[in-house]
Amino acid sequence: MSAERTIMHVDMDAFFAAVEQRDRPELRGVPVVVGADPKEGKGRGVVSTCSYEARTFGIHSAQPIREAYRRCPAAAFLPVRMDAYAEASRQIRGIFEEFTPDVEPVSIDEAFLDVTRSCHLFGGKRPLAEQLQARVEERTRLTASLGVAPCKMVAKIASDLRKPRGLVVVEPTQVEAFLRPLAVGRLWGVGTRTREALEGMGIRTIGDLAASDPAELARRFGKHGEALADLAHGRDQRPVEVPDETKSIGNEHTFERDTADPRLIAATLMELCENVAYRLRHAALRGRTVTTKVRLDDFTTLTRATTLERPVATATRLYQVAQENFRRAPARGHDIRLVGVSVSSFTPRARQLSLFDDSQARRSRERRQQRLDEAIDRIKDRFGRTALRQGTSLDRPAEDDETH
Repeated sequence: MSAERTIMHVDMDAFFAAVEQRDRPELRGVPVVVGADPKEGKGRGVVSTCSYEARTFGIHSAQPIREAYRRCPAAAFLPVRMDAYAEASRQIRGIFEEFTPDVEPVSIDEAFLDVTRSCHLFGGKRPLAEQLQARVEERTRLTASLGVAPCKMVAKIASDLRKPRGLVVVEPTQVEAFLRPLAVGRLWGVGTRTREALEGMGIRTIGDLAASDPAELARRFGKHGEALADLAHGRDQRPVEVPDETKSIGNEHTFERDTADPRLIAATLMELCENVAYRLRHAALRGRTVTTKVRLDDFTTLTRATTLERPVATATRLYQVAQENFRRAPARGHDIRLVGVSVSSFTPRARQLSLFDDSQARRSRERRQQRLDEAIDRIKDRFGRTALRQGTSLDRPAEDDETH
């Protein structure tokens, strides 16, 4: 491992709920749950995010909303306001870029920063992290937890340890000692099945894994075993990747519990397609290539892509293609850890349809679909992305544990 790199992981604390508490002072100190409507304990759907006050009642992300209501009926249950969260995220990203140009957004509320070249400008690793953390809170009135380490994986783990307002700096010489006592499930690539298999071998901590025979791990887990051995020693050379011009738009979902439930998988794919379609339309784009990503419980990742004759930006058509791609991904009896949908090969989304389409009926259908899409987007812009859902995603069974 090179001692020269300094990587920071920034994770906003209870982001959606924190934005709501910031914007509505009467909610400060109150249990806040952002997500589906509980309908007095009879609602469907799950918790998107909850405040730390709500977590004291045992509420957590991806929990069934009816269970959250049962645990704390007096909580403030709020709809998702994605535009407000996106605006806060853009402001935070601008603050990151005051410290380094090397920023890799991971999601709306977290990012990796390569601050190797910036540390000396701010007096060192910890002073830089403290200044960034303070600047985010001062300008946005939101808090963040930070991890600083020689590599992305260790920085990510460090940022999770002392939330909220956490700051953990791991020096290169401290990496193995830092990792050694932690549960093996904290490592990237250790899902439920892998963790259970490792525990069956007597491996419960990262230190246990580091002390294991690499050859035995390779025999048991193949190439994934070799990767796990490297990670257990803190060896992770993945760079911070600064995104170029948008070449694809996509969303992924990691199941907390690996699953083979076809209803859950189908509903999750539809929800992803709805999100991707919404983002495409807001970017005034359509795409011809639809890619479905599937990660199995042994961490094997499969992708299947279809390039269409006609570009699309509607959830129903994306879902049809994503499902077809999924059926072509051989799960070989494995459970599914993650699914993702992305669209690429963009063309601008024309407002005026061509007069030379090959079918008057098709032109009529496309006009109706365009008007419907625009109406849906207006509602989602005003009331949040969960205000309208396709039937398949509404049928999505709730997961019991927190989603990544």
